[in-house]
Amino acid sequence: MFSLLLALAVRDGRLVRNVSAGVRLPRVGHAEKVFLTHGQVGELAAAAEPHGLIIRVLAYTGLRWGELAALRVRRVHLVKRRLLVAESVTEVNGRAVFGTPKTHQRRSVPLPRFLVEPIAAQIAGRAGDELVFTSPAGEVLRNNNFRRRVFDRAAASIGLAGLTPHELRHTAASLAVAEGANVKAVQRMLGHASAAMTLDVYADLFEDDLDQVADRLDRAAGRAAADSVRTEGVGPDLDAVRPGRRQHG
Repeated sequence: MFSLLLALAVRDGRLVRNVSAGVRLPRVGHAEKVFLTHGQVGELAAAAEPHGLIIRVLAYTGLRWGELAALRVRRVHLVKRRLLVAESVTEVNGRAVFGTPKTHQRRSVPLPRFLVEPIAAQIAGRAGDELVFTSPAGEVLRNNNFRRRVFDRAAASIGLAGLTPHELRHTAASLAVAEGANVKAVQRMLGHASAAMTLDVYADLFEDDLDQVADRLDRAAGRAAADSVRTEGVGPDLDAVRPGRRQHG
């Protein structure tokens, strides 16, 4: 960030050169991701009631917190089982500011069938421009308030102290991959800029895919070898002499 500021100063003619250019930054360590099981998601949702639906939506759709908080009724398509992510909300100096999603692109997120009825009940009687999830006072749902009042307590009660709402996004990716979703499907669901980014973030989740590729190649090679054995010697041997027949020169 500092380098970008200096580069801007150079372009504006305020500095002769960017002294930070070429400086190698230390490698940033990445914390180990937490992936919940279906059972743990259920326990967390139960402990967070009456806000359990928020937990389930985050864990099974992969929405970012700002995307969930900005989700409007008119962007919930229950028949198609899709959530249209077209808006996100962030908190700036205590104010809720609405804008585009992180990648500035809309996306359609699949909704599991078991969430359709609870969401239908959640939005019943609401106008299309109203928010799907709000605070108890009907205001924009804020991450810090939700964590302090609901999430942290629920997570600690089931032995997951320190868990964050963002790790439910990781959970959504993990559960999708476990059910056979490929990297492109996960990318579209999460709204990553590219499949390469999805692989960078969740490379470990796709390790099983490599094992499956090896297993399939092994089975294919075995079938090919078996076919080769069965077809050896099949067909007429033009040089063979049938029993009881004299060979004429």
